[in-house]
Amino acid sequence: MAAAGSTRPAYGRVVLKLSGEALAGAQGYGIDPEVLRRIAEEVRGVAELGVQTAIVIGGGNIFRGIAASAGGMDRATADYMGMLATVINALALQDGLEKVGLQTRVLSAIEMRAMAEPYIRRRAIRHLEKGRIVIFAAGTGNPFFTTDTAGALRAVEIGADVILKATKVDGIYSADPKKHATAERLATLSYVEVLNRGLQVMDSTAISLCMENKLPIIVFDLTVVGNIRRIVLGEPIGSLVSGAAGARG
Repeated sequence: MAAAGSTRPAYGRVVLKLSGEALAGAQGYGIDPEVLRRIAEEVRGVAELGVQTAIVIGGGNIFRGIAASAGGMDRATADYMGMLATVINALALQDGLEKVGLQTRVLSAIEMRAMAEPYIRRRAIRHLEKGRIVIFAAGTGNPFFTTDTAGALRAVEIGADVILKATKVDGIYSADPKKHATAERLATLSYVEVLNRGLQVMDSTAISLCMENKLPIIVFDLTVVGNIRRIVLGEPIGSLVSGAAGARG
C-alpha cells in the first residue's frame, strides 16, 4: 500500500458501493442534484489518478424491496422493483459523472438495451481498461440478494483490489454511535469478527464472498469531501475489513 501523502495510488481497480440513500441527501428520498454533483466530483478525483473505478448503486431512496415485502408484497416482486430503482439511480449518476467530463457506461444485470448495456464481465473489464467509469445497475439480477452482495460479486468478478463501502459515519463501530455514546470505533477487523459480532457492515452473504476471495472492504464517511481520493492514495481512512485484525499503515 502506498504511504499516506503519496501521489501514487494504492489500488489499481476499485469498486465503490453507494447506497441509494446516499443520493437523497438531507431530504431522505429521491435524488438531490447537489449531492449527485459532489459525488461526481469525488469520483473524478479518483479517475484523474488513473484508478479504474466501478460503482454499484442501491435503490433505497426510491424503493426498498425488503420493506415492501414486510408490508405484504411478494418478496420476489418487491426485489425486482428495487432493482429497477437502482437503474434510475444509475442513470442519474451517469448523467452527473458525464457533466464533470467523465466517460461512463451503465451495465445492467436485467436487460434494457434502450438505457443500458447488458452486464457482461469481459465487457465491463474492457470499459475499465479504457478509462471509463462503469456503473453496475439492477443488483445481481436475482431477487433475495442485496446490492451489498451485488457489490461483492461484481468486485470479485472484475478483479477489483478493494471495495469502498460509502456510509454516513467514519467507519465501523461496536454499536450504533447515534444511539450509544460509548460505541467504540473499530479501525481494523477480520471478516470473521464482523460475522461473529453481527456488525452491520454489509450483509453476511457479501462478507462471506469477500472473505472467500480475500477482498478487503473499507468502510468510510462519504460526506467528508476528498475521502475517496485519500483512501485510494493509501491514507488510513475509515475502517478496514480484511483477513485479520491488526495495524494499518
